[in-house]
Amino acid sequence: MSARDRLIVGLDVPTIAEAERVVRTLGDTALFYKIGYQLVFAGGLEFARDLAKDGKKVFLDMKLLDIDNTVAKGVENIVKMGMSMLTLHAYPKAMAAAVAAAKGSDLCLLGVTVLTSMDAKDVIDAGYEYDPHTLVLRRAEQARVAGMGGVVCSAEEARAVRKIVGPDMAIVTPGIRPAGAEPGDQKRVMTPADALKAGSSHLVVARPIVKAADPLAATKAILAEMDGALVA
Repeated sequence: MSARDRLIVGLDVPTIAEAERVVRTLGDTALFYKIGYQLVFAGGLEFARDLAKDGKKVFLDMKLLDIDNTVAKGVENIVKMGMSMLTLHAYPKAMAAAVAAAKGSDLCLLGVTVLTSMDAKDVIDAGYEYDPHTLVLRRAEQARVAGMGGVVCSAEEARAVRKIVGPDMAIVTPGIRPAGAEPGDQKRVMTPADALKAGSSHLVVARPIVKAADPLAATKAILAEMDGALVA
């Protein structure tokens, strides 16, 4: 895959009008977009369908988690939308239900391991007995066993996760920040080049692009850094 295939621009903006402006500004430079809660609740599902119809790839970041039947029925409808990727929390039963529901489709299911905004204290406060790294690896193994298309983890864990999931599963990493960029609320971050070298297959970049004074220039700079890492 080229850098353009691997870069997922996070449309973390409050309105469809702003999302349309970003997509229009980036034009053919960007191929892949992430749509999450913020935009979904502003009409983002229809916008996601429109992007897919226009030939863009869409990563629907819904982080599904519910009883098996509810997860399965949700996935069945998302398959019909023409999405490329979908997230759910990496709980074994939820993943198994989703895999069965998506069977035969091109939808890549991603198990969210540990959010990149969480550190060791946050994981303990949430009631888990593992540190973030151990929990990520445990959930990555469970995602592999369930037959998922990939996992979401921080780039800090990508190298270890790659050893668990093998060469074919996707490793999608948010919390990507170009050198010198502010981390914001992310606690486990990495540069685009370092993330690819660590084993990430796809990088999610939101604020460094959509909040940039020149989003197109920011995207091109990130793609150039990624290209350099891919040929190194």
